[in-house]
Amino acid sequence: MTRSSQADLTRTTDQSVFAPQLPARPGRSTWTGLHGDSLPLLLARAVHDYRRGPLVVIAPDMQAAELLADQYAFFAAGDAAPALIFPDWETLPYDLFSPYQDIISERLATLYRLPALERGLLIVSAPTLLGRLPPRTFIERNSLLLRRGDRLDLDGMRARLDVAGYHCVSQVMEHGEFAVRGALLDLFPMGSRAPYRIDLFDEEIETIRTFDPESQRSLEDCTEIRLLPAREFPMDEAAIRLFRQRFRATFEGDPQACSVYREVSQGIAPAGIEYYLPLFLEQTATLFDYLPAGSCVIQFDATERASAAFNAQLQERYEARRHDRERPILPPAALFLEPAELEQRLAAWPQVQVGLFKEVLLTPDSHTFNTRRPGELRLRPRSEQPAAALQSFIDGFPGRILITAESTGRRETLRDQLAGFGIRPVVVADWAAFLATDTPLALGVAPLEQGLVLDDPAVALLPEALLFGERARQVRRRKPVRDPASIVRNLTDLEINAPVVHEEHGVGRYLGLERLAVGGIENEYLALGYAGGDKLYVPVAALGW
Repeated sequence: MTRSSQADLTRTTDQSVFAPQLPARPGRSTWTGLHGDSLPLLLARAVHDYRRGPLVVIAPDMQAAELLADQYAFFAAGDAAPALIFPDWETLPYDLFSPYQDIISERLATLYRLPALERGLLIVSAPTLLGRLPPRTFIERNSLLLRRGDRLDLDGMRARLDVAGYHCVSQVMEHGEFAVRGALLDLFPMGSRAPYRIDLFDEEIETIRTFDPESQRSLEDCTEIRLLPAREFPMDEAAIRLFRQRFRATFEGDPQACSVYREVSQGIAPAGIEYYLPLFLEQTATLFDYLPAGSCVIQFDATERASAAFNAQLQERYEARRHDRERPILPPAALFLEPAELEQRLAAWPQVQVGLFKEVLLTPDSHTFNTRRPGELRLRPRSEQPAAALQSFIDGFPGRILITAESTGRRETLRDQLAGFGIRPVVVADWAAFLATDTPLALGVAPLEQGLVLDDPAVALLPEALLFGERARQVRRRKPVRDPASIVRNLTDLEINAPVVHEEHGVGRYLGLERLAVGGIENEYLALGYAGGDKLYVPVAALGW
């Protein structure tokens, strides 16, 4: 039996199955024949080759967007092109509470980076794409770069942070917070992964360091930080004055009867204020206004159905809440793109329609890919040959095979199970490591769910979901088991040297139960073995027995 070599795989990455032609001008082409987990592999190659701008992928929902981002990261490991997600607010239309600060931080960071993005991937869900946003000038005008050695007026900076929507607290813990203690300014900027501690010498920035919000200990030195606004709309005096004028012009009745009007007039941003965003701005924008020239839009065929479902929900919630005189709401068209406007915006960009779930209309620029899903490979523990289907596939496949698990712990468990069937794959770190070897059968960690078979080059990806059905995905969603009886059952099922995962110490080997005397008191401990001969003893009592 012949196997595809690493050179074959590298050479064929320049062929059509890995390097699709993307449209260079406005218009629509289609991709069909993409089965299993082939789309993220195709996107990884497309991003690598496309140099005119970023690729914008429209997914039907945030769950699909996040899964695609994880799968793309697996196939694109080592590529310097960034992959961004523009997150949803995770609130329903006209909700009476605001999005979590970390979500707003990620959205603002993406909006700030997007106009200057020369290549990469942006993933957005169809409902999120419909939302209206502040104009680019708002983000640019309200961003600030602080460098070591700059002069900083602490009182003026505090006033500026207040206007930008940052909250003054005694101890900084979350995005959008700051604290002033003498000559120290602690600040957690929107879009930043860590808070910063700025140490001033008179009015000069002497040091900038990150710090741990839990322990408040300083960590790494930095030379500069970028400050973004704390909200997607302004809350300065001019913006509040504009809000009051537009509120009175938009809604009938006494505005003082509305709590939102009263609180904004006092400089307070009430919960759910995001759904009044157009009242704070002279004009709004959409995500399309942030896209660099040369961007190409790729959308699933399910996005149209997702947009229609969101619009139906939007209208339903609007009709249910529009008659509340104490909290009047803006019409959907003021907050979200209407279907006709969305089509008009899309038509200005090169587009690719991905036919995953239905037949799409083929065009002269369409491309059909030769991919397929693996067949039935499920392990049958009660049969005489539990891995007969998998072994038959391995023996009959003329190329190389990568079996994937969802985590390192699952990988070790799967490796032991496969060894019991006489199947011994070589463990590889990632997709790049798999391509760099000539091993015919490998085992790795990847967020794949459906699998993939390519004929040219001959490569098969077999996720553990194919071997265990839905079992692997259920384990990932399930909360940690705390019922003592369940713990007992799970431990009695373990064999010596079976891989286990400790919540704090990671993957180890189960060595059995031992009785140890500590401080003159004898108790039973669960023994775990780790690399280098290290052992960890966990009191059985801590497990709730």
